[in-house]
Amino acid sequence: MGGVPWPRDGPRAVGGPKSVHCERGVRLATENPWYTMSSPFVRPTNLVSQVSMSVITEIRIPSDDFELGQILSLEEASAIELETLVPSGDVTVPLFWVYEPVGNGFLDTVERYPTVNTVTKVDVFEDRTLLRLDWDASQDHLFQCILEHDGHILSATGAPEGWNFEIRFTDREALSQCQSCCEDAHITLKATRIYNPTDPEAGPWYGLSEPQREALTLAVQMGYYDIPRGCTTAELADELGISDQAVTERLRRAIGTFGRYALLTPETVTHVD
Repeated sequence: MGGVPWPRDGPRAVGGPKSVHCERGVRLATENPWYTMSSPFVRPTNLVSQVSMSVITEIRIPSDDFELGQILSLEEASAIELETLVPSGDVTVPLFWVYEPVGNGFLDTVERYPTVNTVTKVDVFEDRTLLRLDWDASQDHLFQCILEHDGHILSATGAPEGWNFEIRFTDREALSQCQSCCEDAHITLKATRIYNPTDPEAGPWYGLSEPQREALTLAVQMGYYDIPRGCTTAELADELGISDQAVTERLRRAIGTFGRYALLTPETVTHVD
């Protein structure tokens, strides 16, 4: 495999180059019209039908444990945001924003790695620089493990001390095999979260409707679930403009929905239903 099909569009969660959420961080999005089944970095448009009972994991990896984390050293920049790709023959080349002026020291550090062919400036602004990285990802054991076990990277955020990845696998067995592959390659993975959304279109809200999310968020903020309680359902009802009974029913449904999306596997969901 010569290169990596990187994302074409900017990160959905951060909104663009001006809004990197993490200090000294990297944000990677994964929408890509040049999708091929040989790339772990993108999602096919028909993913819902292919992996409707998939598992999503959020993992943390030390920067030194995989090659891209070493290449994109953030000691030379305040933040880096991977943004898009450029098809180039048999390979694809990522573009990324570096926040702060880019000096020759940063470029020299990146080009020092044998898997990096070139890194060049594309656009230069006062507060950021767009760079083009011609890189061979086939030598990066992390991405090879993800690829071999049909993983698809949904997002990745990096900092000097480590990276956070969100990856979708077809099932828990594929995830387990990928973890074993990484362990064999001496890559330290720490799974911070694993879940099976019963609806692939659930997004980040675990199937909660807008009213359910509003009620549950308000209840947590006002201390309804604290011991002792910080508020009553009547007070929540006043804030939401609905009846006391309606608050109780809405919270009950919200908690049930959240539990099914965040805690239950597809197998246990069938038993519950």
